[in-house]
Order: sequence, then structure tokens, then C-alpha cells
Amino acid sequence: MKSTYQHKKPAVLILEDGKVFYGKAAGKIGTTTGEICFNTGMTGYQEIFTDPSYFGQILVTTMVHIGNYGVNKEEVESESVKIAGLVCKKFNEFHSRERSDGNIKDYFEKENVVGICEVDTRAIVRYIRDKGAMNAIISSEEMDETKLKALLQKVPSMQGLELSSKVSTKTAYTSGSEDARFRVALLDLGVKKNIVRCLVERGCFVKVFPQKTSFKEMKEWHPDGFMISNGPGDPGVMHEEVKIVKEIMQSAIPVFGICLGHQLIAEACGISTYKMKNGHRGINHPVKNLLTGKSEITSQNHGFSVRTEDVEVNKELEVTHLNLNDGTIEGLKHKVKDVFSVQYHPESSPGPLDSRYLFDQFVELMEKVHRGPLANKGKSVSI
Repeated sequence: MKSTYQHKKPAVLILEDGKVFYGKAAGKIGTTTGEICFNTGMTGYQEIFTDPSYFGQILVTTMVHIGNYGVNKEEVESESVKIAGLVCKKFNEFHSRERSDGNIKDYFEKENVVGICEVDTRAIVRYIRDKGAMNAIISSEEMDETKLKALLQKVPSMQGLELSSKVSTKTAYTSGSEDARFRVALLDLGVKKNIVRCLVERGCFVKVFPQKTSFKEMKEWHPDGFMISNGPGDPGVMHEEVKIVKEIMQSAIPVFGICLGHQLIAEACGISTYKMKNGHRGINHPVKNLLTGKSEITSQNHGFSVRTEDVEVNKELEVTHLNLNDGTIEGLKHKVKDVFSVQYHPESSPGPLDSRYLFDQFVELMEKVHRGPLANKGKSVSI
């Protein structure tokens, strides 16, 4: 039987330092650029593709088969694919799951996603693991390396890049029932749908606010808690958002930060962040809860981290979670205020459910300071 890849157009992947890989086109025929990174998850590729935190990044999947169970409109974390491009070994156009709405080839073409397949992803991952994350370009319409390298030189570094404004909602919206016991104001820096769902499932009425919404405007909605969401880009350049987070933390209202939200809470307390060599991306990262002594397997997607030496001398925050692979900080808790955060993704989509207890802890904090039954009643709105 002939390979289904024999009819595909050739494609090329070029890294910022000049390393070149040849393969076949996957998805839309075209050219794309971004920072290359890799994810070690063995499942959940559609949730990964639609995660807003991947905006601006070319994704290498270590799992060999991508597309083998098709796509489903319910298995998304945002309204569109957010990765800048895909690098994979097998881009499977045929799938065998009854719940699928279609195949990945049509999905990528509809979403205008450029990719490359039939490359040695093991070699690529080993290379960028050793050299570090860097910009890259994929093309299936232009094979002239000189031209492509010239285009690649114009791509800005992820360090110093603000990207949340590209994926945050433009208008506020709500999710859940207005009859719910708790109101959560969510500052959207690139929130995943399942973060909102996890809150709604726990009796929260959630209002999702655009990225630069003032604390005053969110406070006027009378929330019982604040959620600072995940998102893409460099937290070190998000000065306006850090100011908003500072104001939120100065209120007596519980605050929960996830991923980028965790980093902004740290920045608001005078703790700097830095760009990691490769970052953490996958659904099998071991983390230890220092408060309970228990370990959990977590879902992660981040290329920046809080600086350990800054935390060690900080008098406001204490470390609650550590990454067992490299010792980086995965969780923080304010010593006085009802504020806590984690670097990983407790909504775990995709990933194990080990960390969803953190949403329960957030609800418990709101219960502690709850001001009584909500006065406003109305229809429920689903996300």
C-alpha cells in the first residue's frame, strides 16, 4: 500500500540558528512563523491547538500520531486554533471515532493552519531541548532557504512580547446561572473554556472581562472572587495588567491566578519573571504540594517562570508547590491575604484531574468571606 504522504507537497522547517528539516505539507499550503516548542502529551491534541496560551508558537508534538481520532467541536479551549503552526510525525487524515465531527486535514485548512509532517520529531525535540526555544519558520509554498531565512530574521523574540491582547475577549460575557451562590470576576488574558466550566460546576456565576478592564469596573459588578487567567506572552512587559492585579489584591476579595495569572500575581508582589530555556508543556509534569506533602501529575503550558531567588527574600508570598523535575516554583500563596496561584493548569484539559481541588479551595475562600445570597436573579448563560 502506498503512503498517503506521497501526493503531498514538500515542506521545510528552518530554525532561527539555521538548522533545516525537510518533510511534507500538513494543513494549509502556506508559510508561518513563531517560537518553536514541544508538548509531550499523548492525547488531547485539539485542546492543545486551541489553547490561547500557545498563540504565536509553532508546536512540535512528541506523540507520533496526530489526527487519528479526528476533531470534535466540543473539545476546544477557545473559538479557534491558536498555534502558529504544527510539526508532527504522522498527520492522519483518516480517523475512526464515531464522535468525530471531521478530520484534521479539513479542520486545519478551515482554520488556516500551516504545518509540516513526515519529519523526525525526535531529532527536532532533542535539538531544541539542547539549544533552547527559538523562532522558526514553516513553508510549503516557498522552498528557497535564503528567502525563508530572511523572513525569519524579522520575527520578534517571544521575550518582551505582549500577546494577551491578541486573544482576550473584546467584550465582557457571562457564564453560569445568576442564581449561583458566588460571583467570580475573571480577568481574561487568554482564558481556556474549561477554567470557566470548572468554576460554573462549583456554583459560580462567572463574568469574563477584557484584558485591560479596570479594577473599578470589575468591582462594581460585586464579585465574591477574582480569577486571573492564563494567557500567552511575556509577563515582564505587562505593566498595566500588573497594576490592575495589585489593585485586585488590595481588596479583601479572594484571588486565584493560573499560569500567566500566577506570574502577574508574583510581579505584583515585586517578584520578577524570566524566560525559561524550553518551558514546560505536557500533561505528565510531577508537582509536589508542600502544604500537604502530596504529589500530583499536572498539565502545563508555559515558557516563563517566577524567579526563585526573588521569592526566597519576599516577605509577602510563600511557596506552595514545586516542580519535581527541575525544582521551579509551581505555586504561591499570600501570607496574609486570600490570594493564591499555580503555574500549571488545574482545569486539566487535556490532562489528569489531580489538581482540580484548587477550584474547591477557591470556593472555600469565597465561602469564608461570602457576603450573603446574591440579590440579582436571571437566566443562565452557557459558555
